[in-house]
Amino acid sequence: MEYNILDKVNYPRDLKNLTKKQLQELSSELRHFLIDSVSKTGGHLAAGLGAIEITIALHRVFDTPYDKLIWDIGHQCYPHKILTGRKHLMGSLRKKDGISGFLKRDESEYDVFGAGHSSTSISAAVGMDAANKLNNSTSKTIAIIGDGGLTAGMAYEALSHAGDMKSNLLVILNDNEMSISPNVGAVHKYLTRLMTSKTVSTLREGGKKVLKTIKPIEDLAKRVEGSAKNLIAPGLFFEELGFKYYGPVNGHDVLGLAEILENLKNKSGPRFLHIMTKKGKGYKLAEQNPISFHGVTPFDLKTGKSSKKSEKVKTLTYTNIFSKWIEDKASKNKDLVAITPAMREGSGLVNFQEKYPKRYFDVGIAEQHAITFAAGLSCSSIKPVVAIYSTFLQRGYDQLIHDVVVQDLNILLAIDRAGIVGADGETHQGIYDISFLRVLPKIVLMTPSNELEMVKMLNTGYVNHGLAAVRYPRGETQDLDVRESMDEAVPIGKAEIRREGKEIAYLVFGTLLNTVMRVAEDHNATVIDMRFVKPIDEEMIVSICRKYKYIFTVEDNVIIGGAGSAVNEVIVKYGIDKVIKNLGVPDKTIPHGNQNDILASIGLDYNGINSTTIDHIKFMVDINKKAR
Repeated sequence: MEYNILDKVNYPRDLKNLTKKQLQELSSELRHFLIDSVSKTGGHLAAGLGAIEITIALHRVFDTPYDKLIWDIGHQCYPHKILTGRKHLMGSLRKKDGISGFLKRDESEYDVFGAGHSSTSISAAVGMDAANKLNNSTSKTIAIIGDGGLTAGMAYEALSHAGDMKSNLLVILNDNEMSISPNVGAVHKYLTRLMTSKTVSTLREGGKKVLKTIKPIEDLAKRVEGSAKNLIAPGLFFEELGFKYYGPVNGHDVLGLAEILENLKNKSGPRFLHIMTKKGKGYKLAEQNPISFHGVTPFDLKTGKSSKKSEKVKTLTYTNIFSKWIEDKASKNKDLVAITPAMREGSGLVNFQEKYPKRYFDVGIAEQHAITFAAGLSCSSIKPVVAIYSTFLQRGYDQLIHDVVVQDLNILLAIDRAGIVGADGETHQGIYDISFLRVLPKIVLMTPSNELEMVKMLNTGYVNHGLAAVRYPRGETQDLDVRESMDEAVPIGKAEIRREGKEIAYLVFGTLLNTVMRVAEDHNATVIDMRFVKPIDEEMIVSICRKYKYIFTVEDNVIIGGAGSAVNEVIVKYGIDKVIKNLGVPDKTIPHGNQNDILASIGLDYNGINSTTIDHIKFMVDINKKAR
């Protein structure tokens, strides 16, 4: 498709001289380009389609990147990327060595703050405004939050602070009909434009000065103003926090948005602009089902169906297995409840909600609350199962310690997306949970090697007293039949030998077991499925160290503080003279890309583990020769 206007727009400066008609044409072209591009690469679609006009208007009105746009989450940032020099790179989106699907400071000077998790934009913007004052900078600061971002407590902490500091800050709420307010029509659009104009502002401020000289009239005016606001504006909450509230307005009127932003541009103090948008705007299938088109794989434009060839053979994912387990367990245990922080689809709880609506709780993007809410339920003999991504569990860490572990409460964490997640990149890699969880007293921390083990470990965690966690990866299972294992459990703290060999032993934590089994065949090595990071099978470790010459630990968590470190601690504890080689994620952030490509790049595929095995044995042989 030929793009008459978009082809001429490569950077925000190219927007400045466009006519009003061209701005409207650009909105249409940008929307078509985005749909076509994401249909080929996959990625986040619906949120970006809803943010086309506000993105154009912001870059048209403000002097970016000198003026700072801080986008929340990053789901809505694709139009921003296209307009800021990365249009030609969209074909590499989320691929190894390509551009990120989120905001990255080292990718573009226009990405002034990195974002992959929700509700950070306002806090960052308040910090940047404070820096502007310290540096005597005239830079404008704008935070754009949406897509459920205002369900997180952090956003309100930042709003409160900004109001108290009287930050020179504009917050834009991109309300895509999944947020806080209904659209109240043309009257509000008119009033907002009117109230942001210079004339009305002058009259309002001038009127206040006059009224202050006559106290009774001033009091009456305040009461009248308050009553009027109750009738015409849903923004009193934000005004109580110290913000001037404007809206709601049509977020798909690019000319109207540009006019309002021009009016607000040079105002001072905390300002809050509420825009109404439609998630998936301009692509009928995405409008009808914005949740399904929130994040997509490559798809056919006409049907919206995935264009992946592999879809012919549908393999269950670990998330699917969790869904089957929790529905089965809930049918037999009335005290079971499921909790998710705004990840119903991603965590596999759609059917659970339909079957057990009173026992299902979506707390919004509020991981801290999710954990303490679960703790409160546990105090009353309810068994909460918190379904949460590894990367999001990080945000509830204090609550795990303070509210769960210290009080020895019964909670099961079903940790999805553990290990390398792939295309979502640095902010979503689930590579830290073993390290930050295993230090917690009494926790039962399990790493299933396949779906059968996963189901058994979920059962173990469910009946356990205290905090238990089962971590499992994003991706497909081995197509094992789990039906007969729905009520089975595994003995806590016991590893299992999966293959016996000579001289070499691999202690494996998690689903890399299959890869290690292939390597072990080449070296006639022993493979132990460790199963538990905590309590770890000390007896097995001591036995293996005494029997085998070369020992390797393998995990998809960071090496530092991970499961391998737990093995090392056992070696030291028993005074065993043995060199252990730890394989895992190296001490660096892991970029986006295909899961298999990423595993290969960090030496956790077949070739990498095999090469490390050969190199380590050669190294140890050389060391022993020198010692003689």
